[in-house]
Amino acid sequence: MKDTILQKLDEIERSEGVKIIHAVESGSRAWGFASSDSDYDVRFIYVRPKEFYLRLDKTRDVIEWQLDETLDINGWDLQKTLRLAHSSNPTIFEWANSPIVYKTTPEWDSIKAEIPKYFSIKSGAYHYHSTALNNYRNYFKGETVKLKKYFYVLRPLLACKWVLDKKTPSPMLFSELANTELPEGLKLTVDNLLSLKMQTSELGESAQIEQLNEYIEQTLADLKFKIDSLPSERKAGWKDLNRLFIKLTI
Repeated sequence: MKDTILQKLDEIERSEGVKIIHAVESGSRAWGFASSDSDYDVRFIYVRPKEFYLRLDKTRDVIEWQLDETLDINGWDLQKTLRLAHSSNPTIFEWANSPIVYKTTPEWDSIKAEIPKYFSIKSGAYHYHSTALNNYRNYFKGETVKLKKYFYVLRPLLACKWVLDKKTPSPMLFSELANTELPEGLKLTVDNLLSLKMQTSELGESAQIEQLNEYIEQTLADLKFKIDSLPSERKAGWKDLNRLFIKLTI
């Protein structure tokens, strides 16, 4: 599949007249708990010729290339990427930490070296807490639940704990988060659930697990209190990102 993805990226570059400077896996495959029929969530960052950014008419800053049962491919323009990095958008840091890299360049190395100064603990923790809370409210309403939904709550929940504990961007691999942040008394339960999830289809379901639900609800409450108690953080300026943007436009 990697060869197919690389062919798609080459096709995008030719058709769109862009240079892809970084492309990664961003979904369950990068999180380490893909099911047998999980799709490939390919995300990329691209740059256009300098003249494109000098236009007066409004231009798009995303490329949505393919979405089907196997491939989900889309990317962000360099300008959008750097603006979101300035606001400490967690997605940028996740793409920087993806364990599955399809393509990268020295240009991306320059970005990766620059963005850590824009990371906000409060913003990152709030993002993951909100994701975990919304997923829990949306998916845990009946007596049964799709197996993958536990991980769509647990992963951002543990990522939130990581950000608050380590004060760094969260790793993408669920195993790393679980080994570090999950209580010992829950690790066997989660390991068993993970094995079952990876052996079933994306539609595999199970009765809700009371022990995990209690942990999720209590942890969401505890983390909300910690996040609200954090002081506001001063944002870094635009100077270095502006310099980098000018340097990287082709």
